[in-house]
Amino acid sequence: MTATSNSTATSTLRQDAQVITLVGVAHGVSHFFHLILAPLFAWLKPEFNLSYAELGLLMTVFFVVSGVGQATAGFVVDRVGARAVLFAGMSLLGVSALALSVAQNYPMLLAGSMLAGLGNSVFHPADFTLLNKRVSHSRLGHAFSVHGISGNLGWAAAPVFLAGIAGVAGWRVALAAAAAVPFVWLAVLFVFRDLLHTEHGHAGAAKKTGTETGTAHQESAALAFIRLPAVWMCFAFFFITAMALAGIQSFSAAGLRDLYGMSLASATAGQTAYMLASAAGMVWGGFLAAKATRHDRTIALAFASSGLFSVLIASALAPAWMAVLLMGAVGFGAGVAGPSRDLLIRAAAPKNATGRVYGVVYSGLDIGLATGPLLFGALMDARHPALLFVLIGVFQILAILTAVNVGSNTAKRAAATQAA
Repeated sequence: MTATSNSTATSTLRQDAQVITLVGVAHGVSHFFHLILAPLFAWLKPEFNLSYAELGLLMTVFFVVSGVGQATAGFVVDRVGARAVLFAGMSLLGVSALALSVAQNYPMLLAGSMLAGLGNSVFHPADFTLLNKRVSHSRLGHAFSVHGISGNLGWAAAPVFLAGIAGVAGWRVALAAAAAVPFVWLAVLFVFRDLLHTEHGHAGAAKKTGTETGTAHQESAALAFIRLPAVWMCFAFFFITAMALAGIQSFSAAGLRDLYGMSLASATAGQTAYMLASAAGMVWGGFLAAKATRHDRTIALAFASSGLFSVLIASALAPAWMAVLLMGAVGFGAGVAGPSRDLLIRAAAPKNATGRVYGVVYSGLDIGLATGPLLFGALMDARHPALLFVLIGVFQILAILTAVNVGSNTAKRAAATQAA
């Protein structure tokens, strides 16, 4: 009896680890494509005689398409299954890199960026549906932690990969090489496709109803989650935190140089410290999330510390070397909040609506990443680097209000369900 139990536990652990790895690396690939063009701006600008505004528009278009597509992708995931949607997204990313590598003019760059945004739109609803349905509940905190860390690693890998190849062989070769990244992992996903199979709502509904009336009822029920205040508070949470992230990704290095008189290398080290510390925070956050019952409290403590450290950077009271460490502290707090954030959304999502909820909620991330650079870019043009870090801190502290609101609403809904 004990031997059988141990064998089952080992089998479950192996399956969980395999699913977490497959989905985690796929998420890393999607984040790699967030920066598919930014590291190549130094080559694209003279090649096509572009302004910085035109280069920035390429990024904005990517995230606008991804944000709109993400909300739709959630419904598709619940209807046809997460595996098929994930395969489609991975394929679109590979095709987009090939299209960008042969671009002859700015409209072709815009089209390639839009295609990449469309491919990117599927990952959060597909990934989180797979993790929620294929990973044991006791390991979900760790699964979400790995998922977040892999995204950070994707961000970190893109500049090294693309700029490194472009410096030797040119930007077109760099983009063509980047296309291999999603295609290679798509082949791996296909080999292990049985691990990624999930039941989806459309098939289940067809078996149960078999009538047009039943189908209409199913369509109406599919939209019921929109009426939940917690879903829209989750959306607001992602929008607010993405605005802060956009400021860090786009202009924190420039802001540190202006505030502290740092060299470019030192300022870039501050940005790197944020990313690495964020990844480390996600590891610890995974353990905290696995034990906690009120994830909103973990998020509140993490973002409160992160926001205060950001405001301290803005004060320019610390020496320059300490500002780099403070950037790491900001990133660590944001990382700790990550796994609890994803479990908080899971608790807020109605049963069998995971894809739709994650799709709508995570579209707030893309919208924030699309609009944030416009706000922070204006601040930097107006020579207000301190306000850059103040606003980053303010956005992180504001996120606490939305997280606490989501936690309270979810707790009340759970209590009402039990009472009924």
